[in-house]
Amino acid sequence: MDCQVNLHDALRCFCFAILLLVIPWSASGTESNFTLEVGGGHIDAVVSGGGLQPSQADITRWVQNAAESVTAYYGHFPVPHLTLHIKIFDGTGVHGGRTYGERGGFITIGLGSKTTAQQLASDWMMTHEMVHLTFPSVPDRNHWIEEGIATYVEPIARIQAGHLDVTTMWAEVVRDMPNGLPAAGDRGLDNTHTWGRTYWGGAMFCLLADVQIRRETKNQKGLQDALRGILNGGGDIRYDWELEDALQLGDRSTGTHVLMNLYKKMGSSPTGADLDALWRGLGISAAGGAIQFNDEAEIAQIRRAITASAPASKLR
Repeated sequence: MDCQVNLHDALRCFCFAILLLVIPWSASGTESNFTLEVGGGHIDAVVSGGGLQPSQADITRWVQNAAESVTAYYGHFPVPHLTLHIKIFDGTGVHGGRTYGERGGFITIGLGSKTTAQQLASDWMMTHEMVHLTFPSVPDRNHWIEEGIATYVEPIARIQAGHLDVTTMWAEVVRDMPNGLPAAGDRGLDNTHTWGRTYWGGAMFCLLADVQIRRETKNQKGLQDALRGILNGGGDIRYDWELEDALQLGDRSTGTHVLMNLYKKMGSSPTGADLDALWRGLGISAAGGAIQFNDEAEIAQIRRAITASAPASKLR
């Protein structure tokens, strides 16, 4: 069984150590604000609305955990300055997250007034939105890559920061990845803009790329290296790029042609994957509703590497 020993403590000791600075919470009427410094990035957060159940500490921790997760995966916070607007609504849960390149990076997200601390601690959406900051804005036909990366990276980033366990991640991936398979009439990821193909088809592209990069590099590099290369090469949400330019930069970062070759297969044709065979190879099985790991499987070492923290030598 995979495990991440003291990852959260180790993360704080890395050379990119996260500095958390909470400027005292201030409020005026139904609006509150706070500031965080995480992974070299500055976050200005505004909370608007009334009747809020979550405490100041719970909301701050929620944002901090997401920022720590993205920093863990990418080696630093993706933009120098993020403006975050948390809108309170009457209800429960986190809904309606959107991320924009304006203002140097801008996220709006809805938070239910009856949301509990436990719900905030297990939320994935804030991390998903912050992952969007890490990739350039591409043409609308390529929207699947933006959502696919955010869907795929979010749980891995949370694992690497110590905010999610490996078993939960793979259980959800095995359960939901079939939503990304092409259906009748599919014309490839660039031309089929359904929810399943956009989010989980994009995530499938990422998983297949991750596995193939690791196969070709003898598990020395993975999709994480490609995505860090794109971000560190100037490709964040503030800039408009062609998808091919981003993928080529990612390929140069891994010394492979995996991203471009996979895009040629999946971009304009209904290409999917034999998921059952992939799970067997990775050593993942769902027996009686419970996820089990087989560390003797053909590419079990790739499964473990996907969620492992990057070594300090790879940190920016």
